[in-house]
Amino acid sequence: MAVRMDDGDHDLIAAAQRGEAGALDALVRRHDRWVRNVVYATVSNPAVVDDVVQMVWAKVWQQIGTLIDPKRWRSWLYKLAKHAAIDAGQKAANQRRIAGPEELLATVPDRRADPMADMVDREEQQIILAAIHGLPDLYREPFILRHLEEWSYAEIGEAMGLPVDTVETRLVRARRLLRDALRQSNAQRENEQTNGRSLRQFGPHRRAGGTAH
Repeated sequence: MAVRMDDGDHDLIAAAQRGEAGALDALVRRHDRWVRNVVYATVSNPAVVDDVVQMVWAKVWQQIGTLIDPKRWRSWLYKLAKHAAIDAGQKAANQRRIAGPEELLATVPDRRADPMADMVDREEQQIILAAIHGLPDLYREPFILRHLEEWSYAEIGEAMGLPVDTVETRLVRARRLLRDALRQSNAQRENEQTNGRSLRQFGPHRRAGGTAH
């Protein structure tokens, strides 16, 4: 469950602003997961998530003194993560444009780097996760914050700079797109299973006392 400000963030922020590294470590433990999900929702490339998140927390350490109102911590951190992810996405796009085949092969995502990969242990979960990742950026980010991080509509709106009504509209649209994607995926799986059974029916048969031809 997402951590709220009244769970001790205020004291940790004040300590971090005094230069206490242990306080920053505690903030990382509290908020690193959703920061990773924001980064991933923006760049959609697991291979760069770790580097971007490390950059975000380095910027937090450098800039936390500029946070005037600790109640704005969540939206302040969100904006740092979002901007860092956008910059990383632009750099990755530029690299893809100039990279040769060998370099492109080296950028194939490693599932172990996926911030949500530890949630995937069954085929159905993989299908759902793939459908979430396939949502357009406009809808994927609020969906992840709402349904994976349990943020309220107001918290999402504050972080993303959106009215609550807009957040609600985007979530409704995201759920509809997700249902459609899952319906299409299930239909495709059923077709593949049906085709597989049909092919097996026409496979090699053994004659009595002989071998398959």
